[in-house]
Amino acid sequence: MLLSFARFVSFGLAAAMATAAVPVAAAVDSRDPGRFVDSLAETSFAAIGSGKSGASRSQFRAILAQHFAVTAIGDRLIQRWRPKISAAQYAQYKSAFPGFIIGTYADRLAPYASADLKVVRVVPKGSGAAVVTTVTRPGGRPANAIWSVTKVGGTYKVTNLTVSGVNLGMAQQADFDSTIQRRGFDALVAFMKSRG
Repeated sequence: MLLSFARFVSFGLAAAMATAAVPVAAAVDSRDPGRFVDSLAETSFAAIGSGKSGASRSQFRAILAQHFAVTAIGDRLIQRWRPKISAAQYAQYKSAFPGFIIGTYADRLAPYASADLKVVRVVPKGSGAAVVTTVTRPGGRPANAIWSVTKVGGTYKVTNLTVSGVNLGMAQQADFDSTIQRRGFDALVAFMKSRG
């Protein structure tokens, strides 16, 4: 199935760390990783395609929080520093994390608005899988996007995304490490808040 890359990736990138206060019953098929990714894209389109109102944004965030391993992703990005920070610093980080990710990645999705995504194959990995997709922009060459998913409590959740060979989780972790080494953990959190 061909999908708008903006619909699919906007869901994944923003979602990777978003949280929500508005519960939704998203109709996502979690019988297998391929169906999960496919129906997740459809559900996200229904939410973000309804406009830019506050209600649409809240619904979008709720879907993201429901279908992405938010806590695991956030913790993975600071795993090296977790034993060295206080409970208060960790709480501040967790509070700032969703807004930061949305602020950082939302504008990066516009160039992909006219691209199409096709689910190519599913490669089993442990309790989850890598869902391999092909992204084609008009007049451009196809590029790969790989969605890492894992089974959590009977359903699949997205844990990472790799686009054109760039592992977004590892790239973000490297950015966080660099900021903490140069300026400290509190500076990272302050920066995240300023971008959120």
